[in-house]
Order: sequence, then structure tokens, then C-alpha cells
Amino acid sequence: MEYAAAALMGYLLGSVPVALLIARRHGVDLFATADGNPGAWNALEQLGARRAWPAFVGDGLKGTLAGLLGYALGGIPVAYAAVAAAMLGHAFPLFTRLRGGKAVMTFAGGMFAVAPVAAVIALAVCVAVSLVRRSFARGARAGVFAVPLVQLLVDPVERVALTGALMTLVGALFAVRSLQARQTRE
Repeated sequence: MEYAAAALMGYLLGSVPVALLIARRHGVDLFATADGNPGAWNALEQLGARRAWPAFVGDGLKGTLAGLLGYALGGIPVAYAAVAAAMLGHAFPLFTRLRGGKAVMTFAGGMFAVAPVAAVIALAVCVAVSLVRRSFARGARAGVFAVPLVQLLVDPVERVALTGALMTLVGALFAVRSLQARQTRE
């Protein structure tokens, strides 16, 4: 029962189109720009960092809040299920006719609930690589891929496996969005 409740709450949290709402506040329709992705990254590209940072925070908080709710309902496995549901909610949001993003920020935010030590270290990696390489995109990738590597050092292997499942979900969402973009162009 706690898995179902956590999944439902996670999905609803994930369905809140934070980046889309922030962009609309600035007169931009993310569905009509660039790749049409209503997520934080497209908001960054369209609005610039100064106006898009709330989209990153909001998309991340969806995962964090879902994970914390899941943890409160039934511990770490339920928290991971809630984060997965939030990621699916972000990708297929109830409130935007199932047109969503790729859920990378929702994944990243969820890590602060289920693997906080690894998430903080991965955030430090993201910042360091961003500064050294002068590229937030490279820093973000390094931070995301650092999570399971750091987790191997600080968390039980079962949690690392669950994180791997979430990362697989991110990869599947990228594949789905790529196919949809290709079909739209044809």
C-alpha cells in the first residue's frame, strides 16, 4: 500500500510543469522553442541562467520531495519508487497532456532524498567541472554520472543498484524523446 501511495504522490509531484510555468511567466512557450522540451534545460537555453534557475530548483525539488515522502511512508525502497514515479510524472505529466521532459533534474533532486552523501559530492563534482571546463552541460553530466560511483563508496550496493535503475529510466526517457523528435521532424 505504501508503494502505491508513494508512487501516486511522486507522479503528481512530477507532473507539475515547473519549467513550463516559469518560462510562460517570462513570455516563452517551451513547447514552441528549440526541441520543445518543457524542462529546465530548455528553459535555460531560452531564458538564460538568471531567469531559469528556479526551473532547475523546481524540477529538482519534485524528486527530492517525492523521495522524502516515500521515505516517510516506507523507507528507502519506497523512496526510490516515489522518485521513479516523479521522474515518470515529469516525463509524462498529467497536467500537460503527457508532454514532458527527460527527468534529469528530477532524478538529481531525488538523489538528495535517497543518497544524500553521494548527491552532495556529485553536486560538488558538477560545480568543479563546470568551473574548470567553463561548461555547465559538462559539469551536469559529470555530476549525474558521479552519483553511482560515489555511492559505491558510501552506500550499500542495493541502493547503488536502485540508482542504476533510475539512471536506466533516464536513458529510456532520452530514447523516447529522441524518437518523438525524429518523428516530429519527418
